[in-house]
Amino acid sequence: MAQVTLYVDDETLRRGKQAAKSAGLSMSAWVSELIRQRTRQQWPDEVRELAGAWLDFPSAEQLRKGPQDTTREEL
Repeated sequence: MAQVTLYVDDETLRRGKQAAKSAGLSMSAWVSELIRQRTRQQWPDEVRELAGAWLDFPSAEQLRKGPQDTTREEL
C-alpha cells in the first residue's frame, strides 16, 4: 500500500480529524474514502436505482413540448 504525505493548515487538519472521528474511521481511511468518492467514474448505486422511481415524471418528449421560457423582466 502506498503512502502519501499531505501538508494542510491546522484548521483543515482539525476539521479532517473531526470528520474522520464522526465517521468512525481513521484519518487515512477517511481521506481514502473521500478520494474514492471524488474520483468515481459512474453514478453511485443509490442514484442509479432512482431511475424510474417517479412514475408521473414527464418524459423528455413531454418536457420539450411544454411551454416555452417566459420573457425575462427588464431591470
